Amino acid sequence: MRAVVQRVKKAKVFVNNKIISQINSGFLVFLGIAQDDTEKELDWLVKKIVNLRIMADEKNKMNKSLKETNGELLVVSQFTLYGDCQKGNRPSFIKAADHKKAEKLYNLFINKTKSLGIKVKSGIFGAMMQANLINDGPVTIIVDRE
Repeated sequence: MRAVVQRVKKAKVFVNNKIISQINSGFLVFLGIAQDDTEKELDWLVKKIVNLRIMADEKNKMNKSLKETNGELLVVSQFTLYGDCQKGNRPSFIKAADHKKAEKLYNLFINKTKSLGIKVKSGIFGAMMQANLINDGPVTIIVDRE
């Protein structure tokens, strides 16, 4: 399981030029799910992201979590995070989970995060989306669980 976490001041996701989700201060998470991922990796990633201390404290240092700052979370599925470019110039996505498995774990990620008291919005799984964000910092962290 792989996530690209961006600390944002605002973020929106569009489908067909229509806003489908938006958040204010928090994290925009691009979530990639691999073939061999299970609920064990998912639980680890949920806990890691919710408690990731990259939000600013009173001294403007990265020291607070999403939970501590009442930040919001916008989750977007992104199988391309498992694009392998080692050979040739066209990425191979054979490590990415199939549609059915990835959608199940994506929805489970959202539900488990919500169950921890986090305000969560999401993209539309499998849709062609455009993300618009104001990165705060900029702060971008890659979280891998393999």
